[in-house]
Amino acid sequence: MTDLKLGRRTFSDGQYALMAILNRTPDSFYDSGVTFAYDAALHAAEQAVRDGAELLDVGGVKAGEGPEVSVQEEIDRVVPFIDEISRRFPELVLSVDTWRGEVAAAAVRAGAELINDTWAGWDPALTKVAIDTGTGLVISHTGGLEPRTVAVKAEYGDVVAEVKGELTRRAREAVDAGVRSDGIVIDPTHDFGKTTYHSLRLTRELDELCDTGWPVLVALSRKDFVGETLNLPTDRRLNGTLAATAVSAWHGARVFRAHDVAATREVLDMVAAVKGDLPPKAPQRSL
Repeated sequence: MTDLKLGRRTFSDGQYALMAILNRTPDSFYDSGVTFAYDAALHAAEQAVRDGAELLDVGGVKAGEGPEVSVQEEIDRVVPFIDEISRRFPELVLSVDTWRGEVAAAAVRAGAELINDTWAGWDPALTKVAIDTGTGLVISHTGGLEPRTVAVKAEYGDVVAEVKGELTRRAREAVDAGVRSDGIVIDPTHDFGKTTYHSLRLTRELDELCDTGWPVLVALSRKDFVGETLNLPTDRRLNGTLAATAVSAWHGARVFRAHDVAATREVLDMVAAVKGDLPPKAPQRSL
C-alpha cells in the first residue's frame, strides 16, 4: 500500500486519517447551516482538531438541490476561511470540497492541500490545478451525474466492478497527466448515483477497492443509505454511520469523512487496536 502525502503530513498504511466536515453553507442536509456563520465555523474547526481530526474538508455549496451559488459566492464562503485556518492550525490538512476549477485554484492558494472533487471530474480544470500545484486529489464516482443532481434510477451490471474499474482507470490517467501518485485518493462516493442497495454492497465489498493499492476515502456520515437501511432521519443516523465506518476501516479504507469527529475517532482507534495497528492507550487489566 502506498503512503498518502498531503502537505506536510504522511499517512501510512494502517493509519486511519479522520476528515472533519465543515459546511460554509446555510442549507446543508445535516446541520442546516450551523457552521455558515464565520465565528461558528472557526469554533467548529477548533473543536474538530481537539476531537482528533487530521483533515478538515471545507465546502461552500450544498451537495444536493438548492439555490444556485455563483463561483464568486463559493469562493467568498470558503477561501478566507481556509486562509485563516491554515494559519491557526498549520498541521491540519485542509481540503476544499468543490467541483469548480476556479474555486479549487483559489482555495489552494489560500492553503488547501487536497481537492475533494465529489462530482467525478465534471470540471477538468480541477485536475489541472492538482497538476500545477502538487495538491492532492480525491477521485470520485457518481455514475455520470451532473453536480447537485440525484439519479432517477441508478442501474449497474456489477456496481463494485464498475466503480472499481472507473476509479482505478481515472487514477492512472491522473498520474499519467501529472498528478502526484502519492496524493491521489479514490472514493466510491456512497449515495451519489447509487441506490441504498448499491451503497451497502460497496461497503460490504470495500476490500475490492482497498486491494487496488490506492488509498480509499469513505464519506458515510449520516447519509441516506444509512437512513433508508434503518428507517431513521438524519439526526438519528450516528449509530448506523459508525457501524459502516467500522466495517470500512476493517476492510482497509484510509480516510474517513465525518460530521461526528470524536465518536468516529474512537471507532477508528478501536478498529486499529483490534487489527494490531495501534496499542491500547491505558492497558492495566490483569497485567
